[in-house]
Amino acid sequence: MVQQDAILIADDVELNRAMLGSIFDGHYQILEAENGEQARELVYAHGERIAAILLDLIMPKLDGFELLSILKDEGFLKSIPVIIISSDTSYEKQIKAFDLGAADIVKKPFEPGLVVRRVNNAIELSKHKHHLQEIVDKQTEAITVASDKMLTALAAIIEFRSLETGMHNSRISLLSEAMLTELVKMGAAPELTVQEVKVMSKAAVLHDIGKVAVPDNILNKPGRFTPEEFEIMKTHSAKGADMIKALQNMGAISDQKLLQYAYLICRHHHERYDGKGYPDALKGEEIPLCAQAVAIADCYDALTSVRCYKAAYTPEVALQMIINGECGEFSERMINALKNCFEIFREIVTKYADKR
Repeated sequence: MVQQDAILIADDVELNRAMLGSIFDGHYQILEAENGEQARELVYAHGERIAAILLDLIMPKLDGFELLSILKDEGFLKSIPVIIISSDTSYEKQIKAFDLGAADIVKKPFEPGLVVRRVNNAIELSKHKHHLQEIVDKQTEAITVASDKMLTALAAIIEFRSLETGMHNSRISLLSEAMLTELVKMGAAPELTVQEVKVMSKAAVLHDIGKVAVPDNILNKPGRFTPEEFEIMKTHSAKGADMIKALQNMGAISDQKLLQYAYLICRHHHERYDGKGYPDALKGEEIPLCAQAVAIADCYDALTSVRCYKAAYTPEVALQMIINGECGEFSERMINALKNCFEIFREIVTKYADKR
């Protein structure tokens, strides 16, 4: 971390800047700004070194409130306390300044000793908050790493049980991310954020966790299922959702949002847009978006991969089969997204092909 060894004094009156500068001279490098625009430029240039900003409210170009608002929006106030020093400290002005993120307010004319103590207190409090945030960030990172390891272990168990899947789960995660990213790019999923796309695609690796409850003789059967066997295979969706619920209750994976998406994906990635899927025969947009994305990714990956009961189709043939509805019905926006990111799909299944 860069040492904070400077104080920025922003005031349009030179005498005020000189008085404040003399108080802290010898302890900090003094940076001076005679208007709000100049102060903003100094923050951009020296941001990491600035221990505190002493800010007047009435200044040309940008006044104190405008500058404070900019610094808040751009994240500088997370590490730099701003102390308002102004002759106008009415109740309304104080409330507005604190709402914008000011650390303290000092009324002019001021007592030098009081200014020193209040500025030092603001600096120490800011450092303490920053230190606590670092601790929280490290703990969060450690928890995330532990959760990711658990996720990887569960995905490995799924792949171990189903001898033909290889890197299937990894591909589904990447293919789902490509689909969801394309939907956002198309404007077809305005409710999705970049972070939600990442969490959904990470959750996708658990889409087939329920297969660990399917008997080996059915799971790895080298041929078509009998109607009875297919009914048993279909239970993996609901059983997978039950397993995710159990993981939520155990607290084995800390990311509850990931588990919420994993539940929806496990249960509904075999639903179809016309209502002919399973286990709940959901129809249309009743099917969660994350499950729709994983469903089409799962179909594409199954078609382009070798299975114990089939050879791999080419990417072009797989695309056309999905468009023609040979793998069940998907929504128009899902088909369009698939078309748009077809080259990405091709790259993913090639780069992460099963090793044989």
